[in-house]
Amino acid sequence: GQEKLSCNPRKENGSHVVLCELGNPMKAGAQITVDMELSVSGLEDMGDAITFQLQLRSKNSPSSSNASVTVTVPVEAQAEMELRGNSLPATTVLPTSWHRVEGSRRLEDHGIKVEHVYQLHNKGPSTVSGVTLRLAVPSQLDGRILLYLLELGTEGGMNCTNPPGLNAEQV
Repeated sequence: GQEKLSCNPRKENGSHVVLCELGNPMKAGAQITVDMELSVSGLEDMGDAITFQLQLRSKNSPSSSNASVTVTVPVEAQAEMELRGNSLPATTVLPTSWHRVEGSRRLEDHGIKVEHVYQLHNKGPSTVSGVTLRLAVPSQLDGRILLYLLELGTEGGMNCTNPPGLNAEQV
């Protein structure tokens, strides 16, 4: 038959140990099969595998075998990322008579200011670190300036690398 085991976590010799009582007394020559499901947290910095050492101990004297087995389980973090973007204002129309003023440092002489806001969300279930987001913004069309990239800002402890040509005319 199938039984649920009673297991108790504890620390032993600096290691985390889970002790499960399989049977007491157990008949001589008995054979049992144990399926264990372990829930382990804090695996973000464990690399690509975690190793468990399994050992069957007998309290009988003398103990016939206290052999241990090492089991390595691959670790794979899963997280779903979601990127949201918005432009403020949502639509912009330049007047047909408008022309960019060369050499000017006034913002309004270079066009209408449009702010693009992007939000990167981790939808889990795992935490993430070291995420790289590459955002390609078309700044020229047929050799003419399409978007003049003025500045780049971040929130939430992110690091960004400024693209080439950011505020090239120091507007």
